[in-house]
Amino acid sequence: MRAAQKELGEWVDGFLFVGNKPILDFLNTNPVLVQGQTELLPDFDALARWLFASDLVNSPKIKTLIRSWKGSREASAFLKELIAFRERLREAVLRMESGLGAPDEFVKEVNERLVNYPPRAALRKRDGRLVMEMLFNPGKPDDLWMPFIHGAADLLTEAAAGRLRQCESCVLHFYDTSKKGSRRWCSMNICGNKIKVATYQRKKREGSIR
Repeated sequence: MRAAQKELGEWVDGFLFVGNKPILDFLNTNPVLVQGQTELLPDFDALARWLFASDLVNSPKIKTLIRSWKGSREASAFLKELIAFRERLREAVLRMESGLGAPDEFVKEVNERLVNYPPRAALRKRDGRLVMEMLFNPGKPDDLWMPFIHGAADLLTEAAAGRLRQCESCVLHFYDTSKKGSRRWCSMNICGNKIKVATYQRKKREGSIR
């Protein structure tokens, strides 16, 4: 798993990547689409595809191993726990977006899982500079907790106040990395244009635009 991900498009293999942090892209795997609330991780196979699409898992050997777990009781149990964790993460993120801290119970859970699935890292040289790469070598489905717990811990400790937001037009969450910190939508293509048009039409009705 790489600490610095490759740049992803908004949709990759059926998944949205607009959060600017993998843990927020994971949170956004239960979006409201045209057909309504949509679970994008209905089974372990979908989770595996998300891990590959997000570039959290990029080793061919590990990809093959993860695919081999499909249909196992352990993989199904892990996914069930992970989805429940996602919804607790959602509660924490909503509180953080409103200016409150994450619930103590959630912080405690993250701490406990960090002990069981500690992140390991190493410095690598890439394109003439040093980058930090997370060392991720899962041996069983439960080991997949590591990138999710590490991502949650990073969000709880490193997210700047006011930069963690929910799109004004939909349910998606994102971390605002814009220079001015004024981003209000998940992406220009998905919601940005819609908001701009609505704002323009409102101003025109009010007579501020002729």
